[in-house]
Amino acid sequence: MLWSLLKILVFVAVVLALAWGAGWLLEYDGAGMRLTFNGQEFTFTALQAVLALMALLVALWVLLKIVSFLVALVRFVNGDETAISRYFDRNRERKGFQALSDGLMALASGEGKLAMAKAAKADRYLNKPELTNLLTAQAAEMAGDREKAEAVYKKLVANEKTRFVGVRGVMKQRLAEGDTDTALKLAERAFAIKPKHEETQDILLKLQADHGDWAGARKTLNAKLKSGNLPRDVHRRREAVLALSEAREVAADGRTIEQRETAIEANRLSPELIPAAVMAARSYIEQGKSKYATRVIKKAWEAQPHPDLAATFAAINPDETPADRIKRFQHLTRLASDHRETKLLLAELNIAAEDFPGARRALGDLAETDPDTRTLTIMAAIERGEGASDAVVKGWLARALNAPRGPHWVCDNCSNIQNEWTATCTNCGALDTLSWKTPPAEAASSNADSAMLPLIVGAIEDHSGKDMAAQDSVLAGRAMHNGPTMGEKLAEDTEPDTMAGKLAQDAKPTMAEKLAEDAEIVGEDTVRA
Repeated sequence: MLWSLLKILVFVAVVLALAWGAGWLLEYDGAGMRLTFNGQEFTFTALQAVLALMALLVALWVLLKIVSFLVALVRFVNGDETAISRYFDRNRERKGFQALSDGLMALASGEGKLAMAKAAKADRYLNKPELTNLLTAQAAEMAGDREKAEAVYKKLVANEKTRFVGVRGVMKQRLAEGDTDTALKLAERAFAIKPKHEETQDILLKLQADHGDWAGARKTLNAKLKSGNLPRDVHRRREAVLALSEAREVAADGRTIEQRETAIEANRLSPELIPAAVMAARSYIEQGKSKYATRVIKKAWEAQPHPDLAATFAAINPDETPADRIKRFQHLTRLASDHRETKLLLAELNIAAEDFPGARRALGDLAETDPDTRTLTIMAAIERGEGASDAVVKGWLARALNAPRGPHWVCDNCSNIQNEWTATCTNCGALDTLSWKTPPAEAASSNADSAMLPLIVGAIEDHSGKDMAAQDSVLAGRAMHNGPTMGEKLAEDTEPDTMAGKLAQDAKPTMAEKLAEDAEIVGEDTVRA
């Protein structure tokens, strides 16, 4: 406000001074300016002298401008930068940026060929390949000219400023072609240029997981954590998944000690990861540390009961009697007493001890409220053990043939069903997406049309060589489940004087063999129907 007032006062003062000066010049009667030129004398009043001086200054300014223009013209013709050249440069730049803008709009509209034409025009006007080459490459990809796109991306690689963009573009082309080996090398190079780029981190992590480079994947995962692109809890979980996969790899190479350490580390990072808990517990069992193994299994069971955990818990003391096993398993089953898996486990333990009423009580109403292949075959075993008629047993087996498969490893991303856990889905390749749950109804439909056998026994060893049908039924039953079930493993760990041991050794037809024969008949009837 004060500054505005000051400017107004200065303006008024200048106007007053000019007015006073003009008035003084008009009223001045003294001699003005006398000029002699070529023998003639010219006399000017004071006002005329001032006006003549001003005209002279204007003429001098015009003359200087003309001379400056002529000098600029000569320099322009000579190729030097001048105001004229800058004018034409600004004009070319304006046209170039307009062409670049039109090319981007064409690219966004899906007009690949038009975008390529605009990109070529922009390159001609701008001469800035770091701007126009990227547009050209993307337009060429959209137009289906992959060779031109790759050639332009390679030009970008040659420029240090655009090297990352070029490497990334070639990498994506290799991924689209299915050349994952080359794509992995390019992803590593792009990661070295920009280690904090989230998309590059994700692509590199996936490629490393697909190629089984678990150590490299763990380094990439740590980089995601440091750059803030991954929450800490998710990092711990995926670090455990990668550590478990690395432990499996070193176990396949025969490096037992390293495998144990890595498995224990994976369990430490994510105690609720079932495969890590199983491997860590078995590592402790091999070292004779049963207390540590028990602790690991109990913690994982509390998070989510699983048949593999029960089988590993049984392996801690494989020589115990069925009664002792039921008693020892109470420490495990009371952690999640209402869980479905706990009820099935208790039913199988009681069947192994030939306590069929206890098995029925443990199973509860699962056969009616939540029936699946495993539940119904266990129910068939209970009925057979209690001396039910063949019609009753065959009825349960008939229901089991068309029952849902029960919980499996299911991918949360694509609903793919797997029998064994892996770090990446075998269908979509997503990392750490497998969950132990009941598959969707449409994906879980059972195609079984062969015989079924209760899950509480393993493969029946037929010493007589006469009951091949029963053994085939056992194998068919196994094929429908996640490998050897918990009940089969329990039966293998049980002494020969138990029911499972007798089933494997008696030469005469046993309850399990009769169930297999009944299931085979039911399967044949179903096929005929």
